[in-house]
Amino acid sequence: MPAPCETAVKSLIPAIRAHIAKELIQTYNMKQTDVAYALGITQTAVSKYVGNVRGQAVRLDRANEIQEMMNETASKIAHKKVSGPQLTLEICSVCRAARRNGLMCQICERVDPTLKNTLCNICRIE
Repeated sequence: MPAPCETAVKSLIPAIRAHIAKELIQTYNMKQTDVAYALGITQTAVSKYVGNVRGQAVRLDRANEIQEMMNETASKIAHKKVSGPQLTLEICSVCRAARRNGLMCQICERVDPTLKNTLCNICRIE
């Protein structure tokens, strides 16, 4: 079984970035190039997030706490209150909260079909 962070990097982090990118564009009217610069990713990645081509492996819309955290992060970005290493810490906090809430269990079960989410508490005890 891959470490939770390995799975998160491939599935959960892109979903978090996708939500934040969409929030920045829709709520704060930011351009894709500005969103890309703020998130430290390419404009092409932002375009794929906005077009639902990338960042859709994990459903984050089911947890209000996680949505609020992502929206708060987007607000901080839009108001230039967070960037660089602080932004990385914000995204890590969202990721940890999502994992604690079991939002990554479905991905882990796809990666390792023998894993039952009722037996795995690795993410929830962190």
